[in-house]
Amino acid sequence: MSEEHYYIVRYTGPFGYIKPWTAVRDERTFSQQFVTPSIIEGIRQKLGVTAILRYRLTYAKIDLQQERTQSRAFVIETKKRRATREQSILTRGVMLEPVLTLAFAKQEDAERAAEQHVCLCRNEDILLPDRVIKRLSATEFELLPGFELEFGQGPAAIMVGYDRFRDNQPMYGTLHIVGTPVGVQPFE
Repeated sequence: MSEEHYYIVRYTGPFGYIKPWTAVRDERTFSQQFVTPSIIEGIRQKLGVTAILRYRLTYAKIDLQQERTQSRAFVIETKKRRATREQSILTRGVMLEPVLTLAFAKQEDAERAAEQHVCLCRNEDILLPDRVIKRLSATEFELLPGFELEFGQGPAAIMVGYDRFRDNQPMYGTLHIVGTPVGVQPFE
């Protein structure tokens, strides 16, 4: 029996941010190092492919950036005849030079994906494809450095949010870390 092979497309960009689901109002939030099942499904739909089998995520480092935010509610000052919104400063840890490697079962899916950009979570976090499709065995893919969330429940699984594509069902996964995923880029 022959070993399973993947068709690999690598995406790179200057920065990226994956907001943890627990960070709704935190004043200091670091980008999480894994992609959730609903993010993968959103990327799959955007690319128009049948399936994304696996992925790996690496980055050069986390950079702290400040962001000014406004509350949703207005403060009505009747004496001054104005409405204002409270402001605050948040500190976000953003990934610099993220590299997202996606694995596909079909070459046609990889070819389609290699012609399009993806976003991790925000529209400004654009990652562009290398346009070079590599064919790797499952064993070779397993050696690529990076973070990967193995989807599903198990003894070491953690809750990673709610799946917006499946009626907000809880999502679980086990974080799989290979090599040194910070400061290293695969396929050098």
